[in-house]
Amino acid sequence: MPAPRRPRTPNARPQAAPKADTRRAPSARGAALRMLNEVLGEEPRLLADLSDAPWAAGMAGADRARAQRLAAETLRGLERCDRLLAKHLKKLPPLPVRNVLRIATWELAHGEAAHGVVNDAVNAVSRMPRQGHLKGLVNAVLRKIADEAPSEWPKLRAPRLPDWLREPLVAAYSSAQMLAFEAAHAAGAPLDLTPRDPAQAADWAEKLGGVLLPTGSVRLAEAGQISALPGYEEGAWWVQDAAAALPVKLLAPKQGEKILDLCAAPGGKTLQVAAAGAEVTAVDLSAHRLKRLEANLKRTGLKATVIAGDAMEHEGRYDAILLDAPCSATGTIRRHPDLPHARDGAEIGDLIGLQSFMIDHALSLLNPGGRLVFCTCSLIPDEGECQIEEALERHPDLRVDRSALERPGIDPAWITEEGGLRLTPDLWPDLGGMDGFYMAVLTR
Repeated sequence: MPAPRRPRTPNARPQAAPKADTRRAPSARGAALRMLNEVLGEEPRLLADLSDAPWAAGMAGADRARAQRLAAETLRGLERCDRLLAKHLKKLPPLPVRNVLRIATWELAHGEAAHGVVNDAVNAVSRMPRQGHLKGLVNAVLRKIADEAPSEWPKLRAPRLPDWLREPLVAAYSSAQMLAFEAAHAAGAPLDLTPRDPAQAADWAEKLGGVLLPTGSVRLAEAGQISALPGYEEGAWWVQDAAAALPVKLLAPKQGEKILDLCAAPGGKTLQVAAAGAEVTAVDLSAHRLKRLEANLKRTGLKATVIAGDAMEHEGRYDAILLDAPCSATGTIRRHPDLPHARDGAEIGDLIGLQSFMIDHALSLLNPGGRLVFCTCSLIPDEGECQIEEALERHPDLRVDRSALERPGIDPAWITEEGGLRLTPDLWPDLGGMDGFYMAVLTR
């Protein structure tokens, strides 16, 4: 059999800075509408890719944040919006009008004043060159929605995942788990922080009015403006989901160790390794995304060697390696509700192939007796459990270090047959859930 072709590392070359848009900046609702049109359009884009869109130039920070939240929450409840609207629409209007109706429906269902919501929606449609004649329809439909939505919204089921994702997950998990996943996605995600000094985690939980999670992260139910929170300016903590903080805890970096963080951006794991006193090299293909890591290194006073480059071309020898491989990111839907709508799963096959090649390359950089933590923020077993099973077949001298999973807060029920850790969004339901993740520690 011929050797498999190495997939190309996803292209993340720095893009030219967008030209400033001299037109008047849109309102928060107007920007949210543009975002929905992009995410749900013929060439879908993720919300994260729209933060520097030219049409957003000149928007105040508060308006940007409100627009992002409004777009994300509408996408999170899209199925519920459409179910409420379907009763009052004989046929679907064009996508931009439908998105105006969806945003307004979400707002009306969550207590926004009907007068302002309906007027803004009607005005938005009236300004559309080809759909302005539908403003009367929008007015009539939303006045009915204003009466129904607050009471009907809670009765609707949690939105289902699209078929491209639901079908492989149904094959891997039970029906009860799938319903729990979707309920967790609909609930959204609180904000998790990783303290620079783990010994002060309880103190920061108290100062910030949060809770200390079993694994040592600090969780805030209502964060507000992150940069205004105590401890931000002095770099006492950084934002990082509790599940995403666990791979470094399994790696257990030691003072003075030479550690490589492959696919490092946005950098939370690099900060953890640096805080432990290790000599860390962070590599990522995207120079743009590494800017956030460099800013956090400066804010926290931590040190790392940061390299913008292809992880598959990196050379050197390391005591330990962290490989957070490119993946479908299907474990992060609690925080990124646009993902199921902007993706269709077509890239997953190439990602699975790339992950295998990256594991093999990372193993070639390990010093004798070194350890590799492989992880992906995916719910799909082919991007987690199956990768480790196949790596063990390719490398007879490789073993899974199950003892590394003996950490505070880790439930033995999360440990998989091959010795990895499977996290899903329905875990910790009373605490607000966690991201879906898979991770395993490999040694030779």
